[in-house]
Amino acid sequence: MGKSSNNSKEWTQMNTIYGMEQWQTLIFLLCQAILFSVLSVLYFVYFDPISSFFEKIFTGAAVARFAAGFTGSVTALSALCLFFAAANFFYSAVPLHYDMAQRIVSAVNDWSSVKLALDLGCCGRGILLNAVATQLKKEGSSGRVVGLDRSKRTTLSTLRSAKMEGVGEYVTCREGDARRLPFADNYFDVVVSGVFVHTVGREYGQKTAEAAAERMRAVAEMVRVMKPGGVGVVWDLVHVPEYVLRLQELKMEDVRVSERVTAFMVSSHIVSFRKPSQHVHGPAEVRLDWRLC
Repeated sequence: MGKSSNNSKEWTQMNTIYGMEQWQTLIFLLCQAILFSVLSVLYFVYFDPISSFFEKIFTGAAVARFAAGFTGSVTALSALCLFFAAANFFYSAVPLHYDMAQRIVSAVNDWSSVKLALDLGCCGRGILLNAVATQLKKEGSSGRVVGLDRSKRTTLSTLRSAKMEGVGEYVTCREGDARRLPFADNYFDVVVSGVFVHTVGREYGQKTAEAAAERMRAVAEMVRVMKPGGVGVVWDLVHVPEYVLRLQELKMEDVRVSERVTAFMVSSHIVSFRKPSQHVHGPAEVRLDWRLC
């Protein structure tokens, strides 16, 4: 009973602090699901009149009834798929994002020595950023985490959520472009990112060579601003295999890829890596680390 109460309180707090981004998409999915549900019910209630209508199109009553039944079944199945998509979108936006933020934080072994961390694209109103700041606070660290986002409006929202979480003094936000980070080389001990890198270069389209090149530029920038021996952890959608290849090219060490997690109706993975203390020759090794799952 107590455990259920605690979980309810945690969910209430998350919803109050972070709310729901891109709620228009959720409403669109729900409206479409309701529309298709109503249509499927109408097909069931008025099956005979609809079959009679199909007889004007198809030859034979049996064929017409099959066509009407098939169309109604597809409509009902579409409604179920849309409801599932809406539920997955809602779950991915806050509960899953919060859970993955905890996994990202746990992928870094030693936070006590971290003085500066970067959350690249601190979208989601700062869920990951605040998770890092909370960890620094638990460690009694004097470290700070910088959140970088391309929108001033988002950074202001993130700062408000950090204050609500009680970690405002550990958080700084800056506007900037992930492809040209406004930081010096070897600046951060830890760099993290949650469902952001796939959005880099989207002005060129998601599947174009230009967009892929922009994403790779962002990955290279992450590596550039990391200190030798620093740790990077990225959770993202669809394009993680590209990041792994780029990290191999950049000679990163201890590259680990988590098991697939469905988020926003597509596949996602966490990839973690370490920047070598010295220049390394030869390809990096990639391992599947189920502890990150």
